[in-house]
Amino acid sequence: MNTSTQKLLLIIAFLFSVNVVFSQSNEIKIKFIGNCGLYLTDGSLNLYVDFPYKSGAYKYMEYDEVELNNMQENPILLFTHRHADHYSKKLVKKIKKQFGAKAYGNWNIDKLQELNNVENEFSIQAIKTSHQFTFTHYSYIIIWHGKKIYISGDTGDLEEVSKLQDIDWAFMNPWLFMNAQNEKTTINTQMFGIYHLYPFQKLPEEVPENIVFLKKRGEIITLSY
Repeated sequence: MNTSTQKLLLIIAFLFSVNVVFSQSNEIKIKFIGNCGLYLTDGSLNLYVDFPYKSGAYKYMEYDEVELNNMQENPILLFTHRHADHYSKKLVKKIKKQFGAKAYGNWNIDKLQELNNVENEFSIQAIKTSHQFTFTHYSYIIIWHGKKIYISGDTGDLEEVSKLQDIDWAFMNPWLFMNAQNEKTTINTQMFGIYHLYPFQKLPEEVPENIVFLKKRGEIITLSY
């Protein structure tokens, strides 16, 4: 075997080992898209929350169109409600046709149980919460590989979130977070991800280590299990 062939085989072996390690990284990756839009994956199952929405709706965040073009095959789309800064009927229809997506929200909440997946240790619990501009709004608890992820959507109601236990990441809008601070309500979570901020919203310069303000599109959070 000549030297060139040996080098080629070593490169192939290295690339293969990298792929194996990546696929067995035992991480849930959470990508911030914009507003309350998140992409979550464990490398096998792909979940989009409050995405696709109408980019720039109500002067909230825009997103790069590449996010639509690069969606994963057969994803789950989960929506807290159907306001334009969280949901686009036109785009959801397109994604369902193009990528084989299945969409869930306040129109078919009873079908969430069909997502329970033993292999991926995956389930979603819907929590009916209040939002003054819509009749039906849901927050969610995603249980995945033993980790608990809370999704607030637009609710400002502390009643339900105050009951939660052992949350790993709580993704919350700023008015719900401020309500908790003002009412001195404890939220039982290890980490806070504060999302749905305006593009030019000013943020405090110093924050506790367990709080992340999500303003940078494409920011990745990893949750090991």
